Amino acid sequence: MTTTTLVPGRPRFGRGRLTLVWRPRLVAVDVALLVLVFLLVCLNVGQGDYPISVPDVAGAILGGGNEAEQFIVWNLRLPRSVVGLLVGAGFGMSGAIWQSITRNPLASPDLLGITAGAGAGAVAVIVFGSTAVLGTTIGVPAAAMAGGLLTGVAIYLLAWRRGIEGFRLVLIGVAVNGILIALTNWMLVIGEIWDAQEATVWLNGSLTGRDWGDALPAAIALGAIGTVALASTFQLSALKLGDDTARALGVRVQLSQAVLLIASVLLAAMCVTAAGPIGFIAFVAPQVALRIARTPGPPLLASALTGAALVVGSDYVARVLLPTELPVGIVTTAIGGPFLMYLIIRTNRRLSR
Repeated sequence: MTTTTLVPGRPRFGRGRLTLVWRPRLVAVDVALLVLVFLLVCLNVGQGDYPISVPDVAGAILGGGNEAEQFIVWNLRLPRSVVGLLVGAGFGMSGAIWQSITRNPLASPDLLGITAGAGAGAVAVIVFGSTAVLGTTIGVPAAAMAGGLLTGVAIYLLAWRRGIEGFRLVLIGVAVNGILIALTNWMLVIGEIWDAQEATVWLNGSLTGRDWGDALPAAIALGAIGTVALASTFQLSALKLGDDTARALGVRVQLSQAVLLIASVLLAAMCVTAAGPIGFIAFVAPQVALRIARTPGPPLLASALTGAALVVGSDYVARVLLPTELPVGIVTTAIGGPFLMYLIIRTNRRLSR
């Protein structure tokens, strides 16, 4: 392995065509976020009718502790936090891809219709009684995945005009999002009261009752799709500079956009399938990661870790700090709404200058 420095303070490591850029701040941010996520998981897992301290939870996760603590942590509480971690990471990475390709900080799956499509699919199954045939365990997740994928394909095709332009993609996504929300509300109105109540709880995004059966598919999907996304980091970085610049750097723009958008849609659909449409994580996490890491665009890994920290932390707030336990999606929406207004105001002020 050889080391060369092409830019002061930015050494590259590698040999031949394979090189990696060493960014100390970004690495430090990733490590700090990883530690934060682990501590939040330990804090969340330790809360319940049988309280366990953070050091004891960490010891049980790492293989220590007594038999009772092992059972409570691994069998009863840890699956919920692991699902929250995976869902947050998936939403964070999905949002980072959308915001990088569109070069728009307001772009994310939950604002552009992907999560709304997944939610509409799940509500259709609940309201129209298909769960009687497929069962809630299979029918709702399958419908959510199908709804998210079909919505992503529809947005891509509607936005295609000899290529994909970020602003057009955002406008069409916002329009599709509005249509799907209206469709979902219509189904809730015409459905039976008990079905509508079940669908409403699911639409708020919840980690209640999640077990290892929910965590395993989410882990496999995040591992596979996340690897594809991380392997496309160079193409994504080039796309942030604009289509013409990306072509000059040797990137096949349309193919790269299609692959990355498919990965983003699959990640968002997987997250909705696992825990429902937890709002604003895909929007907030990349912007927070960008500001912490001080990078030109949302970093994928830091965005994923930030999303994981936000979901696990919000679940702790929803379970422990509030007088009544609420679905985690209500807490994330309460965080994301003000952040969206702040970002819009900040963007308008910058454009007015």
